[in-house]
Amino acid sequence: MKILAIDDQKLVLIPLESRLAELGYEVLTETNALKGVELYDSFQPDLVIVDMNMPTVSGMEIVKHIRRGRQDNTPIMILSGNTDDEMITKGFDLGVNDYMKKPLSLNEVCARVKRLIGVPKTTNVVHTNTVMIQQRCVGVVIPCYNEAERLLSTEFTDFIDKNSGYRLCFVNDGSKDATLEVLHDLQKGREDFITVYDCEQNGGKAEAVRLGMLHMAKQEDLDYIGFLDADLSTDLADFDELVSTIENSEFKIVSGSRISRMGANITKESARKVISMTINFIIRTILSMNFKDTQCGAKIFHKDVIHLAFDKKFITKWLFDVEIFMRMRKHFGLEKASAMMCEKPLKRWIHADGSKLSMKDSIKIIGQLGQIAWSYRGKKKVSAKAVNTGFEIA
Repeated sequence: MKILAIDDQKLVLIPLESRLAELGYEVLTETNALKGVELYDSFQPDLVIVDMNMPTVSGMEIVKHIRRGRQDNTPIMILSGNTDDEMITKGFDLGVNDYMKKPLSLNEVCARVKRLIGVPKTTNVVHTNTVMIQQRCVGVVIPCYNEAERLLSTEFTDFIDKNSGYRLCFVNDGSKDATLEVLHDLQKGREDFITVYDCEQNGGKAEAVRLGMLHMAKQEDLDYIGFLDADLSTDLADFDELVSTIENSEFKIVSGSRISRMGANITKESARKVISMTINFIIRTILSMNFKDTQCGAKIFHKDVIHLAFDKKFITKWLFDVEIFMRMRKHFGLEKASAMMCEKPLKRWIHADGSKLSMKDSIKIIGQLGQIAWSYRGKKKVSAKAVNTGFEIA
């Protein structure tokens, strides 16, 4: 039994192909819809699985090609994030046999495939662990400097094994310990989902994040790209909620916030808490920004603002987050930039032992704030008032 799966996002096709092949099906996948149509004519599959929203040729056009152009009754299964009732109805009117809405589990997809075309005579025993096929594909940059011990945790691999829409990019920032070796071990067997970007010399977190973000921006199948600290003080499940916020809104940047709120588990060392409050006050005072928390190491970006935010090197080591917001403000103007950015409170943030930022480093931040104020002087577009959407800039 032969299955052709067409989806412009490779991260969706990889686990789908693997699981269906384990079940004994012969599977071909294609990310280019036009090539997918050509494969259909030559491969003559017993089932076609197709995404609805693809560039150049839509899933609906492929359905029309099969049903009207070829007068073929081959079963067609739609696997799409498009939940528009009119679109779904149109699909069934054209003759699709099943319509599945992302996100959904790979187990459900396989069950529906079996119902449509049966089970191959030679079926292997497969893993039944839950793997989710996401509605979107997300890149996450994780800067690493001497993180060998922390990276021995299985949290990263466990997460991507269960969430097929994620690609992690670990940036080794010139580590002097075994970080690079540990990262390559993490990557083994998961090369499609884990990327290791190696910087031979230590350039600091700002540069590591910048290079990682630009590297991931080259991946065509990613919808959103963000960054996260290696210590997982914000965990990946909470990061996924930032992604949900950006994909269900018009925001271009969603930033995590460690502000305490009812029902959230936010813990900091008392000294760090005082320093954080002081730095935020200075940011609001010197830079006239009313951000609640600029320095949270969890942020997600729409792909179309990546180059605006990261093309140029940052002038500071730790306050590159502030520079990102300033670049958005300079480019779009105060009101439009404010409407494009959102600050979302985290459910969980816990200070991890061994964090690199020391008391001495915190004092240096004041000087770096002065650098930003000087470098961006006279370059900001000023507006009488800020739109109260997400971030407020006075």
